[in-house]
Order: sequence, then structure tokens, then C-alpha cells
Amino acid sequence: MKFETHIPEKHLTSIVKCYWTLDGKLSPTEMYIHRTLANHCPEIIFHYGSEFEEILGDNKIESTFRTGIHGQTDKIRKFTAKGNCGIFGVVLQPYAPTLLFNISATALKNELVDLESLLGQEGKDISEQIMLADGNHQRISLMNKFLSRQIADIKHSSIIHSVQSICKNNGNENILQLSNQSFLSQRQFERKFKDLVGFSPKTFSRLVRFKATVDNYRTDNKTMTEIAYDFGYYDQSHFIQDFKQFSGYSPKLYYDGKANDIFYAPK
Repeated sequence: MKFETHIPEKHLTSIVKCYWTLDGKLSPTEMYIHRTLANHCPEIIFHYGSEFEEILGDNKIESTFRTGIHGQTDKIRKFTAKGNCGIFGVVLQPYAPTLLFNISATALKNELVDLESLLGQEGKDISEQIMLADGNHQRISLMNKFLSRQIADIKHSSIIHSVQSICKNNGNENILQLSNQSFLSQRQFERKFKDLVGFSPKTFSRLVRFKATVDNYRTDNKTMTEIAYDFGYYDQSHFIQDFKQFSGYSPKLYYDGKANDIFYAPK
């Protein structure tokens, strides 16, 4: 499997973290299995290769969308595919669906939603364009144009700045201080925050901190306790507990590169 990430145009970085592609050919008897981890960022997904199916808890197989949004999630999911694999993904900023499409973040949380059902004709049109595009460079160009049309009337609120601050500091922010900076009571702040990103500030911060340990950690002979303190955990047990909850693996197993069904496990 070939996995690549791509940077969006500069004017889109406030709503898009990155684009990514996954391509590969499987033998007729080979099955590809991929586990998705908890993620505070929603993603728009286009399966221009073979269709992916979800493996449910009872090992039941369920079809998923060809094009759609994988909402921000605190859950672990497993998917399988056969044949030629081709995926184009758009990692959105946590608040982007609410701003771009006027979609409730709470309604999207932990959901897989078909793009046409969500956006109507507009969703159908961009889906067809991406699926029929001549390569990933054209897909990126099409998505840049599509998203550029959506951001014309976006206004940034103090809550968005709070979300950005939590992300910038890897989940280590004082929630009460953020609510004071927004000139809101803590209760008002938490309600508006959840409306925007689907999670309470506390849970959102935990997800951001977990994702930081996955994305930024490099094995350099540090102990689990040292890693925990590096990313703002109170102690090693809290770090291990969150990592297992949000990934299904112990951090040691993951960092040793022994996590099954994870194509980006560090070497």
C-alpha cells in the first residue's frame, strides 16, 4: 500500500489539515484490513477503488459509503477491502463541517454519513468528479475548488480560537481560562464548544492529546513515564489507559511497530 499526504492551498488551511491518498493492488485471494483510531478531526472519504466494508463487533460485515464523511470519533473501527484499493481523504479541522455545511457536529460524531445524503446534488456532483478524476493531483485540484466555494461566508468565533488553542498545545489547555477568554460562563462555553466539535472540551482535549502521541512520538529509548510527561499526562497509567481506549493497543505494542491493521505504525 502506498500512503501519501498532501498540503492544501494556504487559504484553506483554516478548515483543512491535509489531504491523503492510499493506493494499492491486492491479489484475488488477499484481503486488506484497516483499523481506524479515535480522531478529533472529521474526514471526507472517497473510495475510488474497491469498496470498503466495516467489520462489526460480532464479525458481521456491513457495507459502507463509497463517498461520505467519517465523523469525529472516540471509537475504534475496522474495515476490509478486496481488489484494487484507492482512497482519497480530506482531513478537516474539527469545526469545519459545522461551518462549511451547517451540519450538527453532534449528529456527525461517530457516524459514517453518505455525502449525497448529506449535501444533496452538491454532494453527488463532487463525488462523481472525484471518482472519475484522472489521478490524485486532479482530485486535489477539484477539492480545492469545491472547498474554496464553501468558505466565502465563514466567520471565526471565539470558540474556534479555543479549539485551535487546544490543538496547538496538544490538548494541554486550561478550560476555565479559555471560557473566561471567550467571555462566557463555563457552562455556556462547554455547550457552544460541544455544538461546534461534537465533544465536551475535556473529552476533546483527551482526543487531541492522544492523537499527538500517535503523530509526534518517535522511539528514542524513552520510558512510558517519560512519554506520558512529554505529552502532559499526569502519570504513566493515565497515558496507557487513554491510549488503549482510543487505539485498542498498548502504547508499547504500537511504538514497537507490532500493531496489526495499522499501516502507519512507526518502525
